[in-house]
Amino acid sequence: QVQLVESGGGLVQAGGSLRLSCAASVRTFTLGWFRQAPGKAREFVATISWSGGTYYADSVKGRFTISRDNAKNTVYLQMNSLKPEDTAVYYCAARPGITTATMTSGYNYWGQGTQVTVSS
Repeated sequence: QVQLVESGGGLVQAGGSLRLSCAASVRTFTLGWFRQAPGKAREFVATISWSGGTYYADSVKGRFTISRDNAKNTVYLQMNSLKPEDTAVYYCAARPGITTATMTSGYNYWGQGTQVTVSS
């Protein structure tokens, strides 16, 4: 059974930074980050393939960086220049195979989520 455990969320002021981590029980999967704000649908943030190929949502491009440590089976999301509109529960997701995906339906496994709150 695939397990994904996120950590690193918290409260930060606008302009600040946070780093999220997701420990995965799988290795050769594509991993992604999504987020869901209250009353809104879950949306794509970033994804990284096993080989390190990345793709970002336009709303976070240039501010967020996704990376992975395959030796530790861990994916990270470095979030800089945070804005109040980045406030959401952030979810780690995994899909088998080497291709990336941006839709929630493209991922088979999900973590429990970690809250990120950005104050103005």
